Amino acid sequence: MEQRRIHQGKWAERVLAERLAGGDRSALVDLYDRYAGFVYGLALRTLANRQAAEDVTQEVFCALWENPGQFEPGRGTLRGFLGTMTHRRAVDLIRREEARRRRESRAPADRDGPDLAETVARSDATGRVRDALATLPEAQRRALELAYFHGHTYRQVATVLQIPEGTAKSRLRLGLQRIAEILRPELSEKWA
Repeated sequence: MEQRRIHQGKWAERVLAERLAGGDRSALVDLYDRYAGFVYGLALRTLANRQAAEDVTQEVFCALWENPGQFEPGRGTLRGFLGTMTHRRAVDLIRREEARRRRESRAPADRDGPDLAETVARSDATGRVRDALATLPEAQRRALELAYFHGHTYRQVATVLQIPEGTAKSRLRLGLQRIAEILRPELSEKWA
């Protein structure tokens, strides 16, 4: 009886993987419903931080959606694959955080304080870009915010906004073109 249940589980995973590879969004929902608790729990045990565990959980499912062929049913179970993927991403996050802490602790103390001119120029440029961004149509603005302020790929932007990937690419391209047009006169003056 146990062997039959295991065989049925592997068959169900294989079907789920095939649906995912075929671009079936409902397969991602089924996959998430079935394994999100496991992935989150593993990430939380590794990271001991709820927000970081949520981020890793999202990364794992987004990565599998973007590249479903990375799971090979003949090499193991989907649960095992997701566990390995989760552990790797959690450990990578810990390593990045440790490296950041080491860099900050080794950085020489700036006795004179930050360069005021540089700080003002950077703040001014950031303000101009944000002002230009605010003039964009909502759809382009939202896509650019997801891509450049939240670090999403165009595929992730498409998933978050529930639009086709081609539409996400177009919105990003058009938004960037518009911002360049807005800032071009100012840049021309600066480099003239």
